[in-house]
Amino acid sequence: MSRTKSKLHAAAFGGTPDDVEAAFYDGLRSGEVDKLMACWADEDDIVCIHPGGARLLGAAAIRAAFEAMFANGGTIPVVAEHIRRVDSLASAVHHVLERVDVLTPQGPATGFVLATNVYHKTAQGWRLVVHHASPGTAAEAQDVSQVPKVLH
Repeated sequence: MSRTKSKLHAAAFGGTPDDVEAAFYDGLRSGEVDKLMACWADEDDIVCIHPGGARLLGAAAIRAAFEAMFANGGTIPVVAEHIRRVDSLASAVHHVLERVDVLTPQGPATGFVLATNVYHKTAQGWRLVVHHASPGTAAEAQDVSQVPKVLH
């Protein structure tokens, strides 16, 4: 692990999946690839799927995708909301509604993304191993506790 990455690891996380999640979303908002990548586990089989995108396997593919997103000073103005957690001793699954502010030809608008973030407790502490995001709608900002009529 590089000296920069280990400094980012030490500075970014206080020891919980929530800390890693906060650092991940902060990295998206700031457009800092190194900060964002410090959230990921040092494993070959980490996975990232962006809304409507291909499955990205491994750190190199994930880094390249985020570098392309942040090219020319870009950032992602995202806020994680309505987080639901399933935590255990060595893994955690967070279901998140991401609210993204975007500028459209008609002016400012808000988009929604549904994401699942999976964390594992590693020798370096908690780290992200899966980020899977799908397009969402404003209706998903409301919690739905009833079973839908159609499941797939």
